[in-house]
Amino acid sequence: MRRQALILLLPATLMLGGCLAKAVVDVATAPVKVVSKGVDLATTSQSEADEKRGREIRRREERLAKLERDYEKQLDDCEDGDRRACDDARDTYAEMQQIIPSILYEPEDD
Repeated sequence: MRRQALILLLPATLMLGGCLAKAVVDVATAPVKVVSKGVDLATTSQSEADEKRGREIRRREERLAKLERDYEKQLDDCEDGDRRACDDARDTYAEMQQIIPSILYEPEDD
């Protein structure tokens, strides 16, 4: 009986040795993985920064386009004698002038 138990335990100990070794490696590398993940989350790659900048520029371009449409409508109403539209057009124009410098100029290809 004791001999059968030894025969069964021998392969089990060999298999458990690998499991234990893997567990030791996992425990040893866990702090490194946690720290590297934290660093990865805390830092921004160049491509992520470029994407964020591009989204911000597109957002400003969309806002400028909306302001330009509103400005044209307000000018039309102002020319028709609507004093409030003239004031709104002046305010819209001022906002447009603030946004324009923050949008990159891209020369057209010839």
